[in-house]
Amino acid sequence: MKHTLKQNRDFRRLYYRGRSASSDCLVVYAMRNQYGEGRLGITAGVKLGGAVQRNRVKRLIREAYRLHRDGLRPNTDLVVVARHRAVGASYQRIERAYLRCLRQLGLYEKEGNKS
Repeated sequence: MKHTLKQNRDFRRLYYRGRSASSDCLVVYAMRNQYGEGRLGITAGVKLGGAVQRNRVKRLIREAYRLHRDGLRPNTDLVVVARHRAVGASYQRIERAYLRCLRQLGLYEKEGNKS
């Protein structure tokens, strides 16, 4: 993925000034940017489990972002925080939670489901 959020200040900016929506396994923070493209940041804390579990959750979130990036409002920074229930969740559950959060925030414009 070319455009990711990596700086701590970018994450903090979204946490404090961005809008948020939550579901049972994810929390999504969103804010407009002026970079011309959307960026994604993922947080999967140590409390979720070992590296294998955390990396699996991050892969599933990145895949949901990739598949639905076209329907997302442009120039939007997202930070997705994985909750404990995301560890054993299927891809379909993560995807539904992700899209539900985006719709709550009014960021997802495309109604068709690609999965």
